[in-house]
Amino acid sequence: MVNTQVHLCGLTLNNPVIPASGTFGYGKEFAELYDLDILGSISFKGTTPEERGGNPLPRIAECPQGMLNSVGLQNPGLEEVCTRELKELAKIYHKPVIANISGFSVEDYVTCARAMDREEQVGIIEVNISCPNVHNGGMAFGTVPASAAEVTKAVRRVTDKPVFMKLSPNVTDIAEIARACEAAGADGLSLINTLLGMRIDIQRRQPVLANKMGGYSGPAIFPVAVRMVYQAAQAVRIPIIGMGGISTAEDVIEMMMAGATAVQVGAANLVDPFACPNIIETLPTLMEKLNIRNLEEIIGVIE
Repeated sequence: MVNTQVHLCGLTLNNPVIPASGTFGYGKEFAELYDLDILGSISFKGTTPEERGGNPLPRIAECPQGMLNSVGLQNPGLEEVCTRELKELAKIYHKPVIANISGFSVEDYVTCARAMDREEQVGIIEVNISCPNVHNGGMAFGTVPASAAEVTKAVRRVTDKPVFMKLSPNVTDIAEIARACEAAGADGLSLINTLLGMRIDIQRRQPVLANKMGGYSGPAIFPVAVRMVYQAAQAVRIPIIGMGGISTAEDVIEMMMAGATAVQVGAANLVDPFACPNIIETLPTLMEKLNIRNLEEIIGVIE
């Protein structure tokens, strides 16, 4: 027998597999296919204070070993999420969930965090700081240590729930950003978010995406994600949720050896809706093959 349980800031997850925000909606479509309670947790669709229709079409482009997206944080807004979506999610998933929040000002993040703090089913607040700071020239909060720390402090002040800062890979030194968030009071980190990418239609001589650039995700970014999780794990003492191109049980083991306590599966859900249950099902067999009795014993074994 092997033990797939992991512990994350007071939460016990039966396994480390979590569908990533933006790739799983609020679980309704997937609940028609399998019992969602097999999942370690769920990071639901990113929430902003007001409803957002997202970016203009086209906003999805296929790429070798992945995809580009420029969805633009499309969501029904904070009130609708709290009054309807979370209540519907509670009917099909009966464990603590991860509330992914986004914003374009510090006040936006505070508003969302304060609301999620009141939601009983929310076990962790995941703060996406890859958004542009509208009050500071449009540069993403997560690309500057001081801005990342500012958001962390502001959110930390308005909630008693664990706060995980979701970091952008589009930086020179991920360890510097990680340390800034830890020093500002973050309970954990989530990384990596998507890499900035672009495709051009050579026939039309125009960008494939209406927004020109978008976030690149999928198996191709996995080595980058492993490297950044490792660097962040070496820099901080708080737990990390690793993500970026994970699609197999082997990827889960590798990411945890780099320093992740749990993982999120993103683009793989869009290719195969059974990606998460398949990983969960094959993980114990792989552990036995690798002589791993307890998953937590491999966290950060690479020094």
